[in-house]
Amino acid sequence: MAALTGLFLTSCGSSPFKATEPTPNPEQTVVKVAEKVNPHPPGSYEHFKFGPYPGTTRTWKNAALLPTANATNSHVKVDLSTQRGFLMVGDQIAMDYRVSSGSSKHKTPPGTYKITEKIKDKRSNLYGKILNADGGVVKSGADSRKDTPPPGGEFLGASMPYWMRLTNTGIGMHAGNVNSRYASHGCIRSHADAVPIVFEKTKIGTQVTITE
Repeated sequence: MAALTGLFLTSCGSSPFKATEPTPNPEQTVVKVAEKVNPHPPGSYEHFKFGPYPGTTRTWKNAALLPTANATNSHVKVDLSTQRGFLMVGDQIAMDYRVSSGSSKHKTPPGTYKITEKIKDKRSNLYGKILNADGGVVKSGADSRKDTPPPGGEFLGASMPYWMRLTNTGIGMHAGNVNSRYASHGCIRSHADAVPIVFEKTKIGTQVTITE
């Protein structure tokens, strides 16, 4: 069976046409684009930041320092401009992870805070969905201050695992979707690969610094 070129498709029958290779054009120059090779040692912070940083959703863990972090020696920094969070031990980075902070309508306020509440399984009392009496969703993206459940129904708050409260107005850190930047209602969503560690390594009273 002959493989046809040009406008003809491959056929199962014989063909009077002879397949030919295209004639090279001596004036045509083929340019090969060299791939960037990460020159830094695998596992190092420099190696991690060589790629699409800070946009990556990946988490970097300092293999030597992170095991030493605990509730007595760690603190947290959040950079709103890069949408990155940092678990710190002194002035060293123990973990660098992606966050998603408040949208333009619900901005995350910069400042220095302390964790005032920690709840592993937390649901929002403001944002969630409205259910009917049978448990069906009547409205997603509901606001408990504006939306009223039908008779027999209820308001189900959005899940916010590993909740760490920072303000009395409902701003805190918790696990959530970080694929979109600046997308929360003001809270700092953290990657599921990172926030359980932050929760474990902090305590009520741990300092959290948020910068723009």
